[in-house]
Amino acid sequence: MAIRVYKPTSAGRRNASVNMHVEVTKTEPERSLLAPLNKKAGRNHKGIITVKGRGGGAKRRYRKIDFKRRDRDGIVGKVVGIEYDPNRTSHIALVEYADGVKRYIPAPVGLKDGAEVLSSTDAPIDPNVGNSMPLRYIPLGLSIHCVELTKGRGAQICRSAGSSARLMNRDGDYATILLPSGELRRVHADCRATIGQVGNTDHQLRRLGKAGLSRHLGRRPKVRGVAMSHHEHPLGGGEGRSKGGRAPVSESGVLSKGGGTRNRKKPSQKLIIRRRKSKRYGQLK
Repeated sequence: MAIRVYKPTSAGRRNASVNMHVEVTKTEPERSLLAPLNKKAGRNHKGIITVKGRGGGAKRRYRKIDFKRRDRDGIVGKVVGIEYDPNRTSHIALVEYADGVKRYIPAPVGLKDGAEVLSSTDAPIDPNVGNSMPLRYIPLGLSIHCVELTKGRGAQICRSAGSSARLMNRDGDYATILLPSGELRRVHADCRATIGQVGNTDHQLRRLGKAGLSRHLGRRPKVRGVAMSHHEHPLGGGEGRSKGGRAPVSESGVLSKGGGTRNRKKPSQKLIIRRRKSKRYGQLK
């Protein structure tokens, strides 16, 4: 069983569950791929808090992930083990290539110890997962993850646990992919993607159950806007309790529910065929 539910022996344990990480086969990380990770507590380079509710948390070291895999073209890699990564929701796989180089990659569903992965235009497709290649060489209808948006920049889409996109169509130099949000967009066919779905699919089923586990993750308590004073938040103030009297907004007045956050002047926005959660066209089954 991947998710273990605790018995209600206390108030904190009543609604708690834990991920057993059954995919993990290696407990110690590769020392050569570790880097120090300094906590910022939500502050920018000037020391000003730009993200509220961040701070504390357990110490951890960063694992260097190879999201590009371009310099490993044509070199067969063997999976040494699947590891837990405290910096992301997905598990990571340690791959040792034929020339002795070791790299971390996000572990897809079904990847086992001893399996071979390859980054090449003629890499095997089925049933191998974890192989990386440009979109123009991937058969239509396959599930993919770690998708590039810009050639050579590295994976930017579908990197979290359990996520995957679907390659729908190819037209000239562009491929059409369906994202988990329902967004349909075009990506250049020379951008790379990895075959399969990201592993650790049970991550979303875990329930922390108590505030202490949120603190271990570096998440501090948040105060509601309506509970603040009128000079501290747009929804604050008033005689007694109130509903706020306006749409939910942040401390700076930005809409927090349903408001647009994307910069539509960027060139990549023109490649979107249908935006996520479109009411006009509905969701694609």
